[in-house]
Amino acid sequence: MNNTLAVPWRTFMELKQHHKHPHSPAYNLLLQAGPRLKLLHQVHARVIVSGYGCSRFLLTKLLNLACAAGSISYTRQIFLIVPNPDSFLFTSLIRSTSKFHNFSVYSLYFYSRMLLSNVAPSNYTFTSVIKSCADLVALRHGRIIHGHGLVNGFGSDVYVQTALVSFYGKCGDLCNARKVFDKMRDRSVVTWNSMISGYEQNGFAKEAIRLFDRMKEIGVEPNSATFVSVLSACAHLGAFVLGCWVHEYAVGNGLDLNVVLGSSLINMYTRCGNVSKAREVFDSMKERNVVAWTAMISGYGTNGYGSQAVELFHAMKRNGLLPNSITFVAVLSACARAGLVNEGRRVFESMREEYRLVPEVELHVCLVDTLGRAGLLDEAYSFIKEIHEEPAPAIWTAMLGACKMHKNFGLGAQVAEHLLASEPENPAHYVILSNIYALAGRMDQVEMVRDNMIRKCLKKQVGNRIGSEARYVTVSDSAMHELEEEEREYALGYHGEKLAIAFGLLKTSRGTFIRIVKNLRMCEDRSAIKYISVISNREIIVRDKLRFHHFKNGSCSCLDYWRRLLFASLNQ
Repeated sequence: MNNTLAVPWRTFMELKQHHKHPHSPAYNLLLQAGPRLKLLHQVHARVIVSGYGCSRFLLTKLLNLACAAGSISYTRQIFLIVPNPDSFLFTSLIRSTSKFHNFSVYSLYFYSRMLLSNVAPSNYTFTSVIKSCADLVALRHGRIIHGHGLVNGFGSDVYVQTALVSFYGKCGDLCNARKVFDKMRDRSVVTWNSMISGYEQNGFAKEAIRLFDRMKEIGVEPNSATFVSVLSACAHLGAFVLGCWVHEYAVGNGLDLNVVLGSSLINMYTRCGNVSKAREVFDSMKERNVVAWTAMISGYGTNGYGSQAVELFHAMKRNGLLPNSITFVAVLSACARAGLVNEGRRVFESMREEYRLVPEVELHVCLVDTLGRAGLLDEAYSFIKEIHEEPAPAIWTAMLGACKMHKNFGLGAQVAEHLLASEPENPAHYVILSNIYALAGRMDQVEMVRDNMIRKCLKKQVGNRIGSEARYVTVSDSAMHELEEEEREYALGYHGEKLAIAFGLLKTSRGTFIRIVKNLRMCEDRSAIKYISVISNREIIVRDKLRFHHFKNGSCSCLDYWRRLLFASLNQ
């Protein structure tokens, strides 16, 4: 590309009469240069030579283009030579820097310079600088700027208020986000989206859906951005019915099924256990980027369809798309869940050799999980020892879980020492170690681990199980009052999904899917659910904290991979 812009000297001789007009030759040359640094340097040099290097009008445009070109150092150099910068220049500069995440901190810098220059900010100034605070998660600075906005009379400005709702939501201060939201007299769809997104991104999926319902009640028309947040909330809760409604609404109202909305639908359907519907969405998308492919690959993996995930991964490569680290995590996780050890090895090697990607913690965890679950404990342990940096706790956790599964208590104790040394305050590690000692019959060690947890005031997570079509929450039955707390939790966890399925059979009509969502792992004994799927002629989908299990006609989607491993370890 030719980076030389022909700048006739005669053109700059005309600047004396035209440099202040928006369509002056100098201004037009800046437009022609665009956000290309070398060309901007040439035009700037000619402007200086011609005697108009201090023109605030031209420098304002130059500042915005320099920022868009990605050179914050050049932007600051220009700014320092501007004589008496006005509100328009400061606001333009703050707005330009707020558009680039890497430059967000400079929005605050230029805003502080604006205050020091005694230049009054406008509502556009506040919306831009508040956005930068949101991107930086700078809660303290944002609160101060919120105060400045109130003092300057912009407390009721709808654009400033919307920016504040988004800012507080991204910073996790949902209380103040909702206060600003509730005080607004006029709320645009962007405002509603900001509040719904704030709830969803901070883990309050139910509140996000409640607010969406309220939005519908008062007649505010949702858009694609609304549905992206709502679908994410549906995926989190397993709210399949609402997710289907969103899909139908989007199609019925002619919304463009772009990569963002399409990927959100894929994620929702797979997280609700309907992989075939997710694939329909995937196939119907006119444009599919790496995010969409990865969402579908991950969906196959989490639902136990490892072979389909690997097949789609290869199809993605054939279509010329470059997988990223998240894609590799998705396909390696699928290999681990389905027991595709050789495929997992090949994918991991291709990541390093073919794509030159440096494995991150998640990828190390995936390979250790793949090897460990398959019983290749020595290979998994050797792989961990070959990692150059100190292995992360998640890697040791995967290794410890494999030791527990295959009853290798000696190696498990070694791994547990590494894990407890890396995260001594995590109660989950103590629970796993206690279970290993219990399985080995080392009850003295179990008591020691429990005593350590009590001394450190650590408590195991208690899980509630929620069904989608059938909702169920475990309760400590009075008949279990003689059990100790941890044993009671274990018993409830062991039978929770079976009780939820029974509840679903009673409350839903014949032929209806039964979906169970729980935040603890599913128990190992799945024979009962297989028999129930045959007798009731129902498809039963159980989603735990790690994966999905689809029970239909007496079979599980994991093809009994985990059960075969269990029997193999018992027979060793």
